[in-house]
Amino acid sequence: MALAITDANFKEYLNADKPLVVDFWAEWCGPCRMIGPWVEELSAAYADKVNIGKLNVDENDEVCAQFGIRNIPTILFFKGGQLVDKQVGAAPKNQLEEKIKNLL
Repeated sequence: MALAITDANFKEYLNADKPLVVDFWAEWCGPCRMIGPWVEELSAAYADKVNIGKLNVDENDEVCAQFGIRNIPTILFFKGGQLVDKQVGAAPKNQLEEKIKNLL
């Protein structure tokens, strides 16, 4: 299950020993709902190697502003606390998985 990432716990996950993948989404966003199941599947598949979570843009302004999130879905990929990759817009599951593998 994907982690519930919020303004309050983002830094904790960012500074963890594992790479971090954050899916910025909203309930009303069709493309977000389309990729949601893939994010959940990847979260389960890589749970021991990567923290993968979802951040609701309607409820968490600080992290969205920090990274200039203007379009959703946006998925950010962090390694060692640094932003190393980004996916703006819906992408196929295999493309997302390839970006996750690049973090390892």
